[in-house]
Amino acid sequence: MQQIYIKARAKINLTLDVVGKRPDGYHDIRMIMQTVNLYDRIIMRKMKVPGIRLVTNLQWLPVDDKNLAYQAAVLMKNHFGISEGVFIDLRKKIPVAAGLAGGSSDAAAVLVGINKLFQIDASRQELMLLGEQLGADVPYCILRGTALAEGIGEKLTKLPTMPECFIVLAKPPISVSTPYVYKNLDLNAIQNRPDTENVIRALERGDLHTIAGGLCNVLETVTAKEYPIIEEIKEILIKYGAIGTIMSGSGPSVFGLFTHKETAIKASYQLKLQNKARDVFVTNTFNP
Repeated sequence: MQQIYIKARAKINLTLDVVGKRPDGYHDIRMIMQTVNLYDRIIMRKMKVPGIRLVTNLQWLPVDDKNLAYQAAVLMKNHFGISEGVFIDLRKKIPVAAGLAGGSSDAAAVLVGINKLFQIDASRQELMLLGEQLGADVPYCILRGTALAEGIGEKLTKLPTMPECFIVLAKPPISVSTPYVYKNLDLNAIQNRPDTENVIRALERGDLHTIAGGLCNVLETVTAKEYPIIEEIKEILIKYGAIGTIMSGSGPSVFGLFTHKETAIKASYQLKLQNKARDVFVTNTFNP
């Protein structure tokens, strides 16, 4: 095998609760994650010369050890003693710094891709443990599908598959710092927390409307307060047919769930027409 093609898929959070702050400064979270059919395309191939070469379609994106995909390649080469070089062509489509785990998914794809390219035959669990060294979302991006994440995100439990639906994803033209959001989160002031157990029961029943009604993200108490456009996007999505809407991760991306593709397309058009988001996608759930 000389070349491999991988899709690095985005994720959304159906629920996101922060249950406490740890002594090391990190936060304990409890959230339901779902993979969607929006993805970066990664092509990897062996090089005769040693080292790692990363190229992307975004001129401003780092192509050295500041990029998680590059770090993942270094980790695999060091851990498994790979002497050959690796060429990585990363074509970004997932918005950067958007709360959609684009960078983590790229890293996960590189771990999986190098495992296949060099026929290492490491188990998925082994790759997930390696991924923890790169970031809390990386193990999930290897697992994919519908899952409950706990701890700092590394403790994963597979959940029943989310019912098929259509999703409008919108990233407004703002940037949000995840450390800033967590630093300014007041755990004692949170009044509305997700009922994660109820959403899990709805997943078991395949009840999309109850899942949509249970969407909740406590980080909105910081990000949406700072950036009113997040609530504006949510209002437009609901007005034009979403059965539920929420901010993903620490933001600023917002998504809405729809039962019909035509309605989702119309809602996405309204977001563009009203100039509320730079990146708008109509996609659906993905379950491996």
